[in-house]
Amino acid sequence: MGIKGLLGFVQNSCPDVCHKVNLQSLASKHRSSYPGCTPTIVVDAMGCLRSWYTPHDWIHGGQWKEYLCSLHEFIAAFQAAGIRLVFIFDGVIEQKKREEWVKRRLRDNFEISKIFNYIKTNKQQPGRNMFFIPSGIATFTRFALKTLGQEVICSGVEADYEVAAYGLQNNCLGILGEDSDYLIFNTVPYFSINKLNLDNLVTLMYSRQNLCRALGLRISDLPLLACLLGNDIVPERMVEGFQRNCTAMYKSQYAYPNRRAQVIQAVANFIASIQSSPYGINEVERRLPHWFDRILLQKGVQSYLLPHQTSPWLSETLMCHGADSKETEASVCPDKEIVQIVLDHHYKGDNTMICNVLCNGVTDCSNTLEDECDQEIPGQALVYKLARQHIYAILLGTEKGSLCNVPVVREWYVYPGNQLHQPDLVQAVPLSTPGGTPSVRRLLLEEGPDTQRLRFHTILACFQAESCTEKLSNLKPPHAATCCLLIYLALEVHSLALEDVEAFLSQALCVAGKSAEQLKCLQLPMIDSRAVHLAFVYLRGLVTLQGANSACGYPFNMMDLMPWNTFDGKLFHQKYLQSHQGSSVKELMEGNESLISQFKKLKTIVCETCTAQKRTLQSWKRKVYR
Repeated sequence: MGIKGLLGFVQNSCPDVCHKVNLQSLASKHRSSYPGCTPTIVVDAMGCLRSWYTPHDWIHGGQWKEYLCSLHEFIAAFQAAGIRLVFIFDGVIEQKKREEWVKRRLRDNFEISKIFNYIKTNKQQPGRNMFFIPSGIATFTRFALKTLGQEVICSGVEADYEVAAYGLQNNCLGILGEDSDYLIFNTVPYFSINKLNLDNLVTLMYSRQNLCRALGLRISDLPLLACLLGNDIVPERMVEGFQRNCTAMYKSQYAYPNRRAQVIQAVANFIASIQSSPYGINEVERRLPHWFDRILLQKGVQSYLLPHQTSPWLSETLMCHGADSKETEASVCPDKEIVQIVLDHHYKGDNTMICNVLCNGVTDCSNTLEDECDQEIPGQALVYKLARQHIYAILLGTEKGSLCNVPVVREWYVYPGNQLHQPDLVQAVPLSTPGGTPSVRRLLLEEGPDTQRLRFHTILACFQAESCTEKLSNLKPPHAATCCLLIYLALEVHSLALEDVEAFLSQALCVAGKSAEQLKCLQLPMIDSRAVHLAFVYLRGLVTLQGANSACGYPFNMMDLMPWNTFDGKLFHQKYLQSHQGSSVKELMEGNESLISQFKKLKTIVCETCTAQKRTLQSWKRKVYR
C-alpha cells in the first residue's frame, strides 16, 4: 500500500522527517495535556499482520496457538504503558483500488510458485525472505483480538482512510502501521510497526511538517504529490512520463543517491512551482499525457481528504462530490432491517464476507499457498465454490419473492489460471433440503429451539453434510465443524485419501491438549509440498465455514471455528507424514485411549457420510520421502 519508495526516501534522504520516540513517554505527556483521556493508538491491523506473526514456522499452515501468544504479548506491552489500542481492519476493496489489488495478487502468485519449487527441491521451509503470511490470518486475527478483550473495527471504506479519520476524530496519540499513505493524510502522528521495539516501546515517528519543509511543500500539497508519484488509485505507469520530464527539468537542483529519490524531489519541485488552486491542477493536467484520465487525478486527491477537510487544488463542487462518494452504496438487498444487522456485525468484525455480498453483491479472496502444478487438488476457490453458492442462496434468495433480485455474485477469487481481468459471475444455488432454502431473515431474527436446529441443519447442508445432522449435533462443536469440513473436502477433492482424513482428524483431537510451547518444539523430518497445499486448503475451508456460520445465524460459536481450537500446521504435518507412512491409530493418537475412541467415532461419521453419497475414501499411502 501507499507510495512506492516514499518511506525509503524519508529514512535515507530526509533524516529530520523521522526520529525515534518512546510511546510510553508520549502517552504520559498526552495524559498531562488531556486529563481524563486515555492515550489511544489506532492500529492499521492489516499493516501489522506480518510483524505480529512471530512464530518461526509458517509453511505448514500456521502456528495458531503461538500466534495467539504473540498477540497477547503485543497487547500486554501497551497495557503496561497505559495505552489503549483500537484495531481497524480492511472490510472492503474499493473499486478504485481494484487494479492495484489485482496486480499484487498476480505478483504473489509468482512468489508462491517459487515457494513450492523450493519445498520440492529442499524438503524444508524457505527462509524468512520468502515468508508468506498464512491464509485467513486477517479473519482469524479479528477474533483473536476480541478474545483478548480488544476493540476491533472492520472498515466500511478503505481501511487506511478509516484509520486516519478515526485517529483525527478521537484525538488519538497516533497511528501504528506501515503505510506511507499515513504521511499524506493530514491526521495524527504516524508510528512505524516495523521499527517498534516491544521491550521498550521505542519506534520511529514520521513528521509531515518536516517532510513538507524538506520538499518545499505545504501539507495540503501532499495528496497531489502522492498521486503524481503513483499510488493505489493513480497507477505509477500512468505518470512515468511525467516523472521523467520533472526529473529532467530539475536535475541540476539536487543530488540524491538513487533515481526514486530524484523523482520524488523533482515532482515536489514541480508542485511548488505552481499556484495551489483549482486552476493550478489544470496546469498539472496539461503536463500529463493526453490520454491521462483527469478525473482519476482529482479522485486521487479527494481520497486523502478526511471529513470536513478541503484542498486548495480542488473546487468545492469536487470536494462535496468526493465526500458523498465515501457513503456506502445502495444495498443489493431491499430488507433494510437485515442489512442494518449485517452492517452492525460487519463493523464489529464478525462477517465481512456476507456483508459485502448482501450490500454490494461482491466478494473477494486473496492468494493462498497452493501448488498450481498439483493437478490433483483444485484451487481452493473452486473447491469451496459450491458452499459459497449455497451461502449466496441463503443471503439473496433464489426463488420468486426472494429478498434480492440479483441472481449472481461477483467473485474476485484468486486461483490457478485466473488472471483476474474481471470478476467471475457466480450464481446462487439453492439447498436441496426439505422445505427449500431458509431465508436469511428467518435464520437471523427468529428464536427458539426449532430455529436453532434449522440453523445447524442449514450450515451442514451448505457443506453437503446435512444427512448426519443428529450425529454431529452430539459432538463437541470444534469436532463437529472438523467433520463437516472433511466431509465436504472428501466430496469435492477426489484425490483426498483416507490417510489425509486421518491426519486432519488426529491433529484436531490432539491439538487441544498441547500448549503453544509444545507445538513450537515439534520436530519434523521433512516438509511435504502436498501436505502444505492441503493445510492451506483446509484453512480456507475454516474461513468459508465462518462465512456460512454468519449467514445461518451462528449455529456455532465463532470461537469453535478458530484454528487455535481446531488446527495447528506443524501438528497436521506430523500426522500427515505418520499417516502416509502407515502409522497405527495408537501412534497417531499418541497412545491416548480416550482420543483413540473419539478418533474412531469421527472417522466413522466422515466415511459413512461420504459412502452414502457414493464417495468411498480410499487408502493411498504416498511416498513422502522422495
